[in-house]
Amino acid sequence: MTAPAPAPLPVISPQVRRVATVGLVVGVFLAALEASVVATAMPSVIRDLGGEHLYALPFAVYLLTSTVSSPLWGRASDIVGRRRLYLWGVIIFLIGSALCGISQDMPTLIAARAVQGIGAGALLPLTLTMIGELYTLAERSRVQSFISGVWGVSGLLGPLLGGWLTEALSWRWTFYACLPFGIAALAIALRSLPETGQPRAANLDWPGAVLFTAGSGLIVWGLEQRQWVLVGVGALILIAAVAVERRHRDPLLPMRALRDRLPRVAFAGNLLGGAAYFGVIAYLPLYAQGVTGGSATAAGAILTPMLVGWTLTAIVTARLVKTVPLARIAQAGFLVLVVMFAALIFAVHAPLWVTSVLGFAVGTGMGFAMLSLLLAAQEGSPRAELGAVTSGVLFARQMGGALGVALMALLIGPAAIEAGGYPLAEGLRRAYELSLGLVIVAFVLSLLLRVIPASQSGRASERPVSVE
Repeated sequence: MTAPAPAPLPVISPQVRRVATVGLVVGVFLAALEASVVATAMPSVIRDLGGEHLYALPFAVYLLTSTVSSPLWGRASDIVGRRRLYLWGVIIFLIGSALCGISQDMPTLIAARAVQGIGAGALLPLTLTMIGELYTLAERSRVQSFISGVWGVSGLLGPLLGGWLTEALSWRWTFYACLPFGIAALAIALRSLPETGQPRAANLDWPGAVLFTAGSGLIVWGLEQRQWVLVGVGALILIAAVAVERRHRDPLLPMRALRDRLPRVAFAGNLLGGAAYFGVIAYLPLYAQGVTGGSATAAGAILTPMLVGWTLTAIVTARLVKTVPLARIAQAGFLVLVVMFAALIFAVHAPLWVTSVLGFAVGTGMGFAMLSLLLAAQEGSPRAELGAVTSGVLFARQMGGALGVALMALLIGPAAIEAGGYPLAEGLRRAYELSLGLVIVAFVLSLLLRVIPASQSGRASERPVSVE
């Protein structure tokens, strides 16, 4: 499989590019902070609003709406340009955050999280797409390192900030805390963000978006409520969505790219890894409070190592890409995940610090595997499909997360969530077992990747991976 010739980069002055990059990084920080802050507050939310049987839905609905809207934002940006849609994404995210903070019951909170997720669906894929257009691969590796550093700061501060805000003020402030960063991102983008896309005539795939939302929503709701008829109907709707995608001229997902095995492996790896990782991370704060008796701050602290581990290894990956084939990095990441999830199965009754150490290792595996697969998919795609491919890979990861949260809610069960202690620990063991199975499959799929010798790939840093 040969790499497509990249289109010329937009002619933008270095100063404008730097300021625009700062604005994009603030937006990434907004999304990362939300992901790490809110998980810490959820045990306090269900104590305040009730609804233990709905514990998974604020996570799953947020992941679902951000997931389904993400490729729609990406495809729309290929059609009408990136800047305008990025601004709308930030605005919608801020509205959703404010609505979450004023929610008075769980259904309202779940609906507000859906709005928030729609806005979040624009932030990361459009940022990564614009970075891909503003910088060459060598430069993009350095920028990715900086963006990964932002994730690291939010991973370090977010859970602890969420715990502190919950204890000192209220869980509502975990949502309000995102507003200043969103306003700053909006102001910088309005002033300095250039238009990087090349608008063209096309049709948005609204039928595909509706079918994906309905199908995946029914599956998530059916798993949460143990309504197997809904799960079956949702699966049939998703099959219909794929059929629609195959016939649409501008599909929601990059179906043309998925004909090649490299993008298919990247999508499958992100789907499985996202299900394993996000499914577990939703319940770790509950574990910290319900099993070990920790505070909200302790619940935040247990997430910090996982997020920091992901960040640090993403930074390392961005530097290794010049010398180490992406195939090897992805395989190493999934191998680490296999070993660490196996260890977590035997550590459900261990002290909290043991889970934190193992969680850090899980984060390192995700950092190696996810970024390497994303870069490989980007390099194997034409520029006209860059937005759709980037958001499509993130679609697979987030969709895996939404389904993973729902599946693990099924395995753990509302009775164990309410009881805490030993039942909750044993429920989490079952969740770890599912995660182990998922990452084993992802590791086997990563072995389909092979390294292309530098003599065949031109410059190794530009084309380090292909498939057999």
